[in-house]
Amino acid sequence: MPHDKIRPVLAAALLAATACTATACTSPAAADGTVEVVVGYQSKTINTVTAGTLLRAQGYLEQRLAEQGRKDGRSYRVTWQDYDSGAPITAQMLADKIDIGSMGDYPLLINGSRAQEAGGPGTRLVSVTGYNLLGALNSVVVPAGSGARTLADLKGKTVSTSVGSAADGTLVQALRRAGVADSDVRKQNQQPAVGASALKAGSVDALAQFVAWPGAVVFGDGARLLYDGSALQQPTLHGVVVRQKYATTHPEVVQAFLTAQADATRYLNEQPLAAAEKVAAATGLAPEVVYLYNGPNGIATFATALRPELLDALRRDVPFLASVGVLKALDLDRFVDPQPLARAALPDVPPARITGTDPVCGRPADDPKLAGEVWYRGEAATRPAADPGCLLRALKAGGGTVRATYVPDAATGTRWFADKDHWVQDGSRLLPFTTEDGAAAYLGAHPGARPLSYDQALAAA
Repeated sequence: MPHDKIRPVLAAALLAATACTATACTSPAAADGTVEVVVGYQSKTINTVTAGTLLRAQGYLEQRLAEQGRKDGRSYRVTWQDYDSGAPITAQMLADKIDIGSMGDYPLLINGSRAQEAGGPGTRLVSVTGYNLLGALNSVVVPAGSGARTLADLKGKTVSTSVGSAADGTLVQALRRAGVADSDVRKQNQQPAVGASALKAGSVDALAQFVAWPGAVVFGDGARLLYDGSALQQPTLHGVVVRQKYATTHPEVVQAFLTAQADATRYLNEQPLAAAEKVAAATGLAPEVVYLYNGPNGIATFATALRPELLDALRRDVPFLASVGVLKALDLDRFVDPQPLARAALPDVPPARITGTDPVCGRPADDPKLAGEVWYRGEAATRPAADPGCLLRALKAGGGTVRATYVPDAATGTRWFADKDHWVQDGSRLLPFTTEDGAAAYLGAHPGARPLSYDQALAAA
């Protein structure tokens, strides 16, 4: 889609999102003095679960607000509103219908820009939910039988994406690096679920989306990964934004929200398998897909801190978004507010990591660049693998019905399904790559290496 058409499309999407009923969208002050808080979230965008799906399922926000009520004698009531992407949440925040929302980095910046453009107190970014320092939260997938092998093969093709999303930004930047002009690709502006259905139906040639959609369609055997966003090596993140007018009036609610988010983050990092099962139950996503992203050594790292490298990435994103016409300007220093987190004084929670001893190789599975997991049906815990070769040996030896296997990309570290990877043998080493492009790059730099199918890699283990 040409640059001059992107802004009107996004504006139309935001306008359409405001056309909802009063019962669905308004948060009137209760006659009995109850303090209302409306939270907008994206249940299936699973790297926001600590501010949405998991937070809601665990009841942490309601618990923290009940504690606050015992202190100040007030009553608090939470209304949850679920959306497919960040644009409608922004529209509702601008209409004063949502007080706290979570969304990806590009929608966050558009949120801040549009709020500043509208005048008044605006909105503020107050915490992070999940992030990936290389950009692996966004991907491009194609049908399993597609002839496309690299992004350059999408020239002249139709790609489904959500215009203005981080996934759309990844697509645009990745195509440019591949030498494909924006006008050489026909973009369909679709919500993730619609795009996934379109890919399955064959009405689009590729799907460029954020988590968990790429993993979901690949796990369902309907697609394969064409482009891993980590190839951009640009941090991507999701975070929490608040209406500043609401935050000024009810700072205690914002504090309760951030504390509750920390509760959810701690639970996810300490009990990743149980958390994945809860998110799967709430969303209808396969637990194996949720665990791919949110499990130990997962694609998303969960923490609340506004890390300097993440803020630097946002600062670099602003001119790009301006260049494609989806925001005019943004005072990032005004938009980012670290004070609520600082006042909450939340303890650091280490991210979930694979631990334990590999039962086949007898070595600790403690290197996140190598360690993987095998999830057997009927078992309450996954089995660790010290490295990709050990994981393949475990699968070759048997041990039950496999639900899923996870292993990090040999170059980027992106965690992916072992049976969906592209494998390379280099001497005695068996190396997995998420994309054919990644495997080809390694083969080009290592003439003695050879490509293997997954079955061939199993046989060579």
